[in-house]
Amino acid sequence: MILPTDPHGDNDFREQNERPRPRRITLSPITFILLLTVNLIILMVLAWPILGARFGLPGGLPWGEEIAVESTPSPSAVDIVQETPVPTRTPVPPEEAGLLILSMQEGLDTHLFAYHPVDSSGETVPLSRLTDGPWHDITPALSPDGHRLAFASNRDGDWQIYVWDLENGGITHLTDTPGYKASPSWSPDGLWLAYERYFDNNLEIYIQQAELGAEPIRLTSDLAADFSPAWSPGGRQIAFISTSSGREGVWLADLDKSGEDRIVPLEHVGEARAANPAWSPDGRYLAWGAVMDDGWHKIYRWDSATPEGAPRELGVGDHPVWSRDGRILYTTLETPYQTYLTAFILEQPDLVWLPPRAMPGVVEDLAWVNYSVNDLLPDVISPSPTPLWNPNMNLEPEVPGGRWGLIDLQEVDAPYPQLHDRVDEAFNALRAKLAEQAGWDALSTLENAYVPLTSPLSPGLQGDWLYTGRAFAANTLPINAGWMAVVREDYGQETYWRIYLRERFQDGSKGRPLHALPWDFSARYRAEPLPYEQGGELAQGVQPGYWIDMTQLASAYGWERLPALLTWQSVLSAARFNEFVRNDDLEWITAMMELYPPEILLSPTPIPTATPTPTPTNTPTITSTPTITQTPTITLTGQPTATPTLSPTITASPTPTDTLFPKPTP
Repeated sequence: MILPTDPHGDNDFREQNERPRPRRITLSPITFILLLTVNLIILMVLAWPILGARFGLPGGLPWGEEIAVESTPSPSAVDIVQETPVPTRTPVPPEEAGLLILSMQEGLDTHLFAYHPVDSSGETVPLSRLTDGPWHDITPALSPDGHRLAFASNRDGDWQIYVWDLENGGITHLTDTPGYKASPSWSPDGLWLAYERYFDNNLEIYIQQAELGAEPIRLTSDLAADFSPAWSPGGRQIAFISTSSGREGVWLADLDKSGEDRIVPLEHVGEARAANPAWSPDGRYLAWGAVMDDGWHKIYRWDSATPEGAPRELGVGDHPVWSRDGRILYTTLETPYQTYLTAFILEQPDLVWLPPRAMPGVVEDLAWVNYSVNDLLPDVISPSPTPLWNPNMNLEPEVPGGRWGLIDLQEVDAPYPQLHDRVDEAFNALRAKLAEQAGWDALSTLENAYVPLTSPLSPGLQGDWLYTGRAFAANTLPINAGWMAVVREDYGQETYWRIYLRERFQDGSKGRPLHALPWDFSARYRAEPLPYEQGGELAQGVQPGYWIDMTQLASAYGWERLPALLTWQSVLSAARFNEFVRNDDLEWITAMMELYPPEILLSPTPIPTATPTPTPTNTPTITSTPTITQTPTITLTGQPTATPTLSPTITASPTPTDTLFPKPTP
């Protein structure tokens, strides 16, 4: 579209006249005064309570007093500082807060501790030691009357069930038969105990009267491992964990039935691996921990009133324990290097009643009791910890620049049997203790110790801790011989591994039976799609025998496991299941600087040339079919004579009877 021109010969005049003009609002003096008056009135209404509180005007709030607000206890109320004007929350009754008995690892041993998450005033109480000694006290369980505590221990050289009278402090034997026994659970009348027992190279559930010398009754008899019994308050059902389905699942034994109908599996949650079942005090609900395929650790609850219904997810956790009134559910929350204790109210499972609190050691089991710490051996004094090894540093290192040196490992077979000067004593102490407990020297041969920069590792391991001299990789050949088992442990998106070593003498004095299904790495080589894609599969059954938890023992000496790399399912070396590192809270690059000068770690930067060099490209070339052309021949006889060029002869196409090559002319 062409606009008509203005008298001056352009369109500027017309465009300026067509622009919209801004609008202006003009207020009269009276209107302005009215608007100002309205604004002042609104400000006075809003500010009147504050001015009244300050100057004592009618209708003002009392100056310096708090506003009373009614509210329910916050889920994180234990950690809230009581400051004005935050309202004071209602104190938690002692019977609701309760007292927890923890079976917690401490150094090389496992002891019982008492812990008040919250006392009657709402304050936390520190841990109190209940047992002490060079042994393991595990799986505590309170009797229904609240006066006795059953637990398992190897304090006398063999794994037996003990009963602790909480009123007089006496501890007596309940079992005296050979073999491993643990995880006691009381019947509602307090006359019987169900427990797990290692018998005939397998874990089974037994029932026995709560008195010494009583004959045990075998409840389960299956090729799978059955363990962790939980006797229902109704008295006629016992829940337990079994590997009969190929994974750790919850099963239910009905004591009023017999034959194949007595033991049935509960509804499973997908492909989750279950553990630690626990009944509510009224016997209606059964809770347990489950590790999902995505690595989340969750608590599920099954309602026995609707047995066909699916279990309900309650929250995050691993080992549930009910309070006496069934309102609060305590649970542990496992992470790769730390155990936390938390709790939530069942009426509001989305709200955390007890924020996660880090425990000083790995909590194996816990039980709820209605006692105070003063009632449970208040005079027990925690012994001073004894160092597990003595560091011996080289005061005159041979390397320049104040860096650390490498120490040769004695009688260790490895490509480079050396470790950092600051960690070699920790390795030697771990090796000696592991050989003592397992009965054989598992660390005398290593897949790797220190690795120099001139020896490249597998792809993806360029920044591995083996280069720092602060890590070692155990020999994996014992797996093929049945002397090493590896258990997969998932935490969110990360995969970790736990290594067990088979006890040489199999007397049960040092190790315990396996409860978890090991991971079978060799299944990836069976030419089956699923095991190949997921880097292996769960073993068909729990390996028999007594085993030493090498991962837990290494952690006591400061050697921690590493997570698998993201490519571990396709590359076996990326699993790193046999590698342990002692980093002393150092970053990898800082640890490398203790051995190498900074310039040796610099990556060379490529310098581009002035003239870029063309890169040859492989382009497909279409080649025509070659044609046979008769070449003229020049004959020199005396004087050069030109030979006429032969004219090309058009040859007819061969008929089907022609042969591939022409016949010679006679």
